[in-house]
Amino acid sequence: MSAMKVGIVYPQTELGGDPQALHDIGLAVEAAGYDTLLIYDHVVGAEHTDREPPLWGPYTEADPFHDPFVAFGYLAGITSRIELATSVVILPQRQTVLVAQQAADVDLLSQGRLRLGVGVGWNYVEYDALGQDFSTRGARLDEQVPFLRRLWTEPLVTFEGRFDRIERGCINPRPRRSIPIWVGGFGEAAFRRGGRLGDGFTFAGGLGGAIEGLAQVRRHLAEAGRTEDGFGFELITTRAKDLATVVETAERWQEVGGTQLAVVTMGMGLRTAAEHLDVIHAVRDALAGRIG
Repeated sequence: MSAMKVGIVYPQTELGGDPQALHDIGLAVEAAGYDTLLIYDHVVGAEHTDREPPLWGPYTEADPFHDPFVAFGYLAGITSRIELATSVVILPQRQTVLVAQQAADVDLLSQGRLRLGVGVGWNYVEYDALGQDFSTRGARLDEQVPFLRRLWTEPLVTFEGRFDRIERGCINPRPRRSIPIWVGGFGEAAFRRGGRLGDGFTFAGGLGGAIEGLAQVRRHLAEAGRTEDGFGFELITTRAKDLATVVETAERWQEVGGTQLAVVTMGMGLRTAAEHLDVIHAVRDALAGRIG
């Protein structure tokens, strides 16, 4: 059984946008030996009351989010080893060429440590505020992923798609590699997209649902004529709210073929960056010798 990598989701919704917390936790997670630091993405928060259709996601106007590219540009300069992963950037609400340039800069500044996780999101208010169409977000993401790869690898690109176009244009500088793109989400459409287009897939939620989803992504990989070699399967532990459950989840996820685990400390009743760090270190100690 190959070693499973372990990361930490930056607990930004419980830290009030504190820049010192980003500094301290970024350095501490790397020093603790974790493999990855993940950051969620929301540009716009929205009040849920009296919306039709209802907003079903977990975040409101009260939850703070750093821009992941800006935050990772900063962390690229103060860390040296840890992988920096968006999980996930809501790609269809963003300009594709601009994302290509922002991701390229982070990858260059970090010397090749960016992993770009992408998904479609759930907040139509956010799409409206950014001038994008919520109803076509899945189709747009399907077009954006191969377009990004061309922008990162080709000196001049001509592309005419349904949502994006460019004539003999490019981003410059480009990254020194094609940045890995992982798909995240729930349900059949996301699983199919991951199997066809992704370099990996990120699951979130309960372990049982993730195991079922893993089987679906594997099926779509096979149907697309792709192998699992080099493909990543990550679980974000949004349902594990105590140390014992985190350890149990990690062990079971590795048993079924998971390659990465991302530990969430939000929702555990922690109030400060120091308290989050206490749990982060406790998880490291508890997992030592149990996985890998």
